[in-house]
Amino acid sequence: MDCMSSSFDICIRGSGVVGSTLALLLARQRLRVALVGHSAPANDVRAFALNAHSREVLSELRCWPESPHVTAVQSMQVWGDAGGFVQFQAPSFNGLTHIVDVPALEQMLSQAVHYQTEIQRFETAPEATLTVVCEGRSSQSRKELGVAYSSMPYAQHALATRVQCDKPHRQQALQWFSRSHGELDILALLPLGGNAGQEAAVVWSLPASRALALEQSSADELSLALSQASQQVLGPLKVIAPVQVWPLHQAQALQWSGHFDNGQSWVLAGDAAHTIHPLAGLGLNLGLADISELASVLKERETSAYWRPLNDPYFLRRYERARKAGMQPTWLACDGLHRLFNQPMIPIQQLRNWGLNSFNQFNALKRWTMRQAMH
Repeated sequence: MDCMSSSFDICIRGSGVVGSTLALLLARQRLRVALVGHSAPANDVRAFALNAHSREVLSELRCWPESPHVTAVQSMQVWGDAGGFVQFQAPSFNGLTHIVDVPALEQMLSQAVHYQTEIQRFETAPEATLTVVCEGRSSQSRKELGVAYSSMPYAQHALATRVQCDKPHRQQALQWFSRSHGELDILALLPLGGNAGQEAAVVWSLPASRALALEQSSADELSLALSQASQQVLGPLKVIAPVQVWPLHQAQALQWSGHFDNGQSWVLAGDAAHTIHPLAGLGLNLGLADISELASVLKERETSAYWRPLNDPYFLRRYERARKAGMQPTWLACDGLHRLFNQPMIPIQQLRNWGLNSFNQFNALKRWTMRQAMH
């Protein structure tokens, strides 16, 4: 299709989970949507931890996967680096969070987009009244727009793969904060395969040199390293998928909205606007919160703000202010936790592990923390 022959209300640059979900939300408002990007690769080994709000958004679009492609987390156990321990138990059968298989979710979104007549796919971006950039942390559009991107790199890479566990995971999410050769590493095992599964997704945040070395190691060598790092809580682990590695940093675009030279407007969403450390598993939840807020703001055109155009600064500024304010506590918490465990001094190590054990006994605070993370 000639991209200049059609006029669209919304152009979404990036057809991943965030971009495709936004396209479906806006198509329900009877907006003409151009979705730019290729279908996602089928060999993605990642899994997403999705909270209650993200589940509501995807369920409303009928894009929430069924078991075994989604596993409710009924408990979470976290070990510190010197005897600290905290455990969270789900308050109901719905679980603390859900671990969702990435390819299954992306396939459901792709099928929903295919059958939505208000959405058309493009290889290159057509003109539209409002452009939403959802291209991920390395967004080319953000660079072309000249948006300042404040980035704080961590001296770590994330390593993702999948493992077969010797014991059933019993719907537990497990995490270890450890120090190896004086450097911090954070290992998470996320349950996959439904209630009785014995498969887990791995997210291992490591010093960059070690992550790159493990990427080149054999499956047996990596399996042994993972079994040792997980203290064999689920028995010996066997790597059953390819390995993906990427650098970690915390970043945020200083400007989330603006205008093109032709008067049309743009906004950033998802990883194109912000990234955080994966230690809390909140990255995609924040992206889905972005597009949920944007869709809600634009929906006002159906009632009280019917006279405002889609690219009215009123909408764009409201979205930007709301999401920056919503991001701030998560930013501070994730970065603060990483900095706390990255301190090598013995007194601080003792203090943080005492804090974990004390927090584990403070049930009221644990319940409040769980509610915040779940929503």
